[in-house]
Amino acid sequence: MPDPITNLKAREGAVTSEYPFFLAGRWERSATPLPVIYPYDGTVVARTWLAGDDVFEQATRAAVAAADLMRALPAYRRAEILAAASRELVERRDEIGRIVCLEVGKSIRDATAEVDRAAMTFKVASEEARRIGGEVIPLDLAPHGTGRFALTRRFPIGPVAAISPFNFPLNLSAHKLAPAIAAGNPVVLKPASKTPLSALVLAAVLQRAGVPDGALSVLPMTRETGNRLVTDERYRLLTFTGSSAVGWSLKARAGTKRVLLELGGNAGVIVDDSADLDYAARRISLGGFALAGQSCISVQRVFVHERIMTDFTRRLITRVEGLRVGDPLDPATDVGPLIEPAEVGRIDAWVHEAVKSGAKVLTGGRPLGSTMYAPTVLTDVPETAKVCAQEVFAPVVGLYPFTDFDAAVAAVNRSAYGLQAGVFTRNLHHAFHGFERLEVGGVIVNDVPSWRIDHMPYGGVKNSGLGREGPRYAIEEMTELRLMVVNEEVGS
Repeated sequence: MPDPITNLKAREGAVTSEYPFFLAGRWERSATPLPVIYPYDGTVVARTWLAGDDVFEQATRAAVAAADLMRALPAYRRAEILAAASRELVERRDEIGRIVCLEVGKSIRDATAEVDRAAMTFKVASEEARRIGGEVIPLDLAPHGTGRFALTRRFPIGPVAAISPFNFPLNLSAHKLAPAIAAGNPVVLKPASKTPLSALVLAAVLQRAGVPDGALSVLPMTRETGNRLVTDERYRLLTFTGSSAVGWSLKARAGTKRVLLELGGNAGVIVDDSADLDYAARRISLGGFALAGQSCISVQRVFVHERIMTDFTRRLITRVEGLRVGDPLDPATDVGPLIEPAEVGRIDAWVHEAVKSGAKVLTGGRPLGSTMYAPTVLTDVPETAKVCAQEVFAPVVGLYPFTDFDAAVAAVNRSAYGLQAGVFTRNLHHAFHGFERLEVGGVIVNDVPSWRIDHMPYGGVKNSGLGREGPRYAIEEMTELRLMVVNEEVGS
């Protein structure tokens, strides 16, 4: 089967590329084609196929059979595979970036930046594969421990079931595949049905890099077939990125397997009266509207000290109204389409609900055709409105005044979510107070919560998830810590 990485052509009104799915080392098709749509204009840009229950069973049996092979694969070899994958992503940056752009509707600048991030994710995972270690633990802290010591070592957990989302289809797939391979686990990945191409690209890259046959399958599947990844006890770990409602539902059905969840958020930002307002406005205008707000750490709620509210609002509106909305393939575009037309109607309904409850639209607040929504800034939004209380996942930001920093922290915390938060301040006390009191997985000082570098621990609390990603931290999740106690006094 030929390599499925193909240079896609857009808006020609027909399928231009075919991507078979990757089944345990083989490229296969089924009787059920899956068209991939360019969200900007509805063009079919490629076609893959859905894997059915029979294919799922083949992939699962192959993963189970490959567990011993992967466990025995030396660390240096795992590192070499991941490093080779990283190099190929760098070499094919522009080509793969175009694929990401076309299947997601992400601006071409952000799409190529995602390729850079995925390359880093594989590079860091390669390095971490060489550093999976343990420790020596003295046991003579009590009399009965005299003459004994312990060793710890991490062992692969076994077959990994992975489900990735549509919004970062390349890098978030990389965050599942790279640590699994680094840890010595086989893995079966279900990519999002709307954006399966990037994950199939990674399968081709990893196959060329030398991942053993059987140790990797990448299978677009229906939700019904994909649910078997959740419930099948042959998988020892489930890693899922997606909405909170779906994630916690999966955990409830996952049985005894370990579960790693990276879920939704309605990220809060605090801008205090010492902040650099122009910088804060510039960063929030990017953090709230890149990828049309379709990110779990997209800026959604901005709490601004009342003394600077008027000045900051003016600066932010100027920035937001200067964003260019349009075709993601145009390098000048800042904000592209939503993933599907239905999202435009949902967002518009949520904005109108807020307005009926007293919110004011400062800019935007309207659809721009069937797949676009104008970058929107609201004020006077009730905390009970959906655009505040829930994950809006859209180019919509609300502004909220505060008089006291503690009150702003409390307002950020009045959320069911807790992924990341931002604090713009020159006040060191406020920075550390936010770090201590904000109920989130990460506090980003003097930047937006949307900021992430791929080796850092990333994850949330409350409804935002369970566990941490980042190669080192995901490897810890994907391995079992085993203890050996040695009695030195036997035979002495």
